[in-house]
Amino acid sequence: MTEKTQTWLDTPTSNASCAIIAEVAQNHDGSLGMAHAHIDAAANAGADAIKFQTHIAEEESTSAEPWRTKFSYQDETRMDYWRRMEFTPAQWQALKHHADEVGLHFLSSPFSNKAVELLENLGIGSWKIASGEITNTPLLDCVLATKKPIILSTGLSVTEEITEAVNHIQKAGTPLALLQCTSQYPCSPERLGVNVIKQFRNDYHCAVGLSDHSGTIYSGLAAAAQGIQVLEIHMTLSREMFGPDVVASITTQELKSLIEGIRYIETVISHPVDKSSPDSEAAPLRQIFMKSLYTTSAIKAGEILSADKITTKKPGTGIPANRINQVLGKKVKTTIETNSMIHLEDLE
Repeated sequence: MTEKTQTWLDTPTSNASCAIIAEVAQNHDGSLGMAHAHIDAAANAGADAIKFQTHIAEEESTSAEPWRTKFSYQDETRMDYWRRMEFTPAQWQALKHHADEVGLHFLSSPFSNKAVELLENLGIGSWKIASGEITNTPLLDCVLATKKPIILSTGLSVTEEITEAVNHIQKAGTPLALLQCTSQYPCSPERLGVNVIKQFRNDYHCAVGLSDHSGTIYSGLAAAAQGIQVLEIHMTLSREMFGPDVVASITTQELKSLIEGIRYIETVISHPVDKSSPDSEAAPLRQIFMKSLYTTSAIKAGEILSADKITTKKPGTGIPANRINQVLGKKVKTTIETNSMIHLEDLE
């Protein structure tokens, strides 16, 4: 098995390799078995982490909460839906154990202080704070008390709110990865906002990334080209599965292709090329593909080289074609036959 890349989740610094987080969200539709299936699928695709959402309905919601989109055939209210998405502490422990076994970091976004407590008891290594919680100072304080790294999404926030949350986290000395995010499902390319990634890096001097809801691999590749440290992307076992997040997810095969692409991009970025001097590996190719000065007809000793007597041909082992002006007008010392390479020693 190929050794896994060490990422921001292993070493949370602003120059770490990109941690690729497979976000399950509600794509398990309340089925514990489907949740476990997503863990195996993410591991097989090569993800670095699996992420869920820990909902405790009575702690985070009320009967007044509206539907983002009314999709459910069995839940009368949004509260009913959140109840159906709940797992017991023992079930969460089993999910984390499964992730540990297959080499994945286990993450889950808490949506209440009670959820933070549950996840902390599992021994979670890092926190992912969802876009809707960025102004939830009590929850942020609860998470900060654990002194563990934080990944913060910004999908619903303006700069002032982002700055306040970032300052609050950085003041505590907690490692932070700040993610550009657009809360549109699926997110259109016009609203992806990868330009914000560079802005975050310059303004907040922290690790940066993208929380992607586009349902394609292209957004993650565009972000990876900017040297991000975290990519969170929704994953589904099939586009034919049920639930509100499927339309904003990529399949496990697409996830595998995305991961391969990101690692390729990281290799490209980490190996800059210096064009100021010849590439030693390209030297043989220069001789093959570049051209030298050749005669178009026989030139007798004493004749003067003129443009009509010179052409350029492969290989590039003689006088380079771009030095033609340096030999025009020169006198030939010895006869040079037709279609022969011209050498400096042939000229006076």
